[in-house]
Amino acid sequence: MKIWTSEHIFNHPWEMVIKAAMQKYPNPMNPSVVGVDVLDRNIDRQGRLHSKRLLSTEWGLPSIVKSLIGSSRTYTYVQEQSVVDPKEKTFELQSSNITFTNMVSVDERLTYKPHPEDPEKTILTQEAIISVKGVSLSSYLEGVMASTISSNAGKGREAMEWVIRRLNAEIEELAATARVTMRTPMAAAVTEK
Repeated sequence: MKIWTSEHIFNHPWEMVIKAAMQKYPNPMNPSVVGVDVLDRNIDRQGRLHSKRLLSTEWGLPSIVKSLIGSSRTYTYVQEQSVVDPKEKTFELQSSNITFTNMVSVDERLTYKPHPEDPEKTILTQEAIISVKGVSLSSYLEGVMASTISSNAGKGREAMEWVIRRLNAEIEELAATARVTMRTPMAAAVTEK
């Protein structure tokens, strides 16, 4: 078993980071995620949003790996469960693979919270527990997978920044449209007098 951990600070308020996290896929930084299906979503009595999603990924495994695992299948599926607590300002996400579980298990946990000293920043903590079973060199493979997870985490943070830029551009576009829309009736009212 291998445990990988990471912490990252986003220079954006918690609310914006959470909006981006919920809209992270698809994105150009993580092209392997080819589908996201919401299986269930509800709000509990405390006002927390619970979501259960299925992520479909396409890794394009090399033929040597396909022969080692005894499968030509390259789609893998990840089950993701999350809870957004707007009162406590926490977003916790847990994911685990549901494909190839007889050989590999990857359990990941992400937590987003406002920075305790700066409300304009958000702290992301990540942890992944990787276990490779029934294969020689399992410790080595767990290390390789931890390196891959680390690299993908960097891409995931880049994707979050990309989504935040996209959301900010949409907000600016809506604000500009609203300003023009508001001016038109006012200008018409002035010319009528």
